[in-house]
Amino acid sequence: MSKTSRDEILSAARLAAQAHGYTGLNIRGLADEVGIKAASIYYHFSSKADLGAAVARRYWEDTAHDLKVLRESEGDALKSLRRYPQIFRRSLESGNRLCMGSFMSAEYDDLPQSVRDEVQQFADINIDWLADQLLEAGIAASGESRVRAGSIFSAVAGAQLMARSRNNLQLFDELVEGYRLAGMLPK
Repeated sequence: MSKTSRDEILSAARLAAQAHGYTGLNIRGLADEVGIKAASIYYHFSSKADLGAAVARRYWEDTAHDLKVLRESEGDALKSLRRYPQIFRRSLESGNRLCMGSFMSAEYDDLPQSVRDEVQQFADINIDWLADQLLEAGIAASGESRVRAGSIFSAVAGAQLMARSRNNLQLFDELVEGYRLAGMLPK
């Protein structure tokens, strides 16, 4: 199998996990989706836990890259903070899916340790990035930036969950605007 097959498996697994969480990672279903035999998935991933950890790792790596690009494209921390919720909005725009990190966090107690570690890394990447932007924008002091960053991360993820549960993208936008009006996010 080629690296392309591994990437196709990870892409299909990401979509499945965004729609159904870790429990939605069904080897036979993923094999059908990719057009390979189920046994072929085990060539790249020795177990469902190995696949789950790999897809979660790829997810936070992609998110870290997206955050870096967001920061570079916006040119300053304040503008970057204003656009941050759009990263979560994209999942809703793609078939009313949920952020995979959020979905798997809800399953945390039932996840293998290797998957838990990668899911926690996703949260840490977001919170660290937000804390850096808050500091640079002069919105929060160093002693409070991480706490505020965690609140922003939790609020935006919560808005996504609310919007998904109602299949209502406009609700996400309204909640994010409410966070801005309340001063949690910059206007």
